[in-house]
Amino acid sequence: MPKIILASQSPRRKQLLEWAEVPFEIDVSETDERFPPNLSFDEVAIYIARNKALAVQQKRDSDEVVLAADTIVVLGENIIGKPVHREDAVSILLALSGEKHKVITGVVIRKGEEEVAFADTTEVDFHKVSVKEIEFYVDKYKPYDKAGAYAIQEWIGVVGIKSINGDFYNVMGLPVSRVVRELKKFA
Repeated sequence: MPKIILASQSPRRKQLLEWAEVPFEIDVSETDERFPPNLSFDEVAIYIARNKALAVQQKRDSDEVVLAADTIVVLGENIIGKPVHREDAVSILLALSGEKHKVITGVVIRKGEEEVAFADTTEVDFHKVSVKEIEFYVDKYKPYDKAGAYAIQEWIGVVGIKSINGDFYNVMGLPVSRVVRELKKFA
């Protein structure tokens, strides 16, 4: 597989591509993560990922493959973003406690004008988690760079998640098996 350009600073996406032995380099451009109000949840994740891919693609060679992704968490009809501070993280996790939510990752792969875009959804069901447990997690792991204020591979995921329906790695930030299959189309 040829080397790709990963348009993400996420250490989890980097780790997943390394595990899949996909050769890549990281190149990131600042992008606006706002989106039009009329989009479906899948379209929101793809829209933001596409903006990331296009921003990086503009400064690269047109024959390079650029991979971008964006992960959102949806509880009910609301998108839950990254927490802005400790109290926000605690509040988000209290809302997720004892509830099911969706983790949606939008993926955009571009080479020149060619594009593959898709969204992958995983349903996550949390046990009821106490305020004390949530505060322990937030204080120790500081999940401020994570949509939904948690990482499935950290303590809260290990002890707090009752079940998942879908791709585990999607919850980490990249549905890597599907990404690898799609990247082969660009080889």
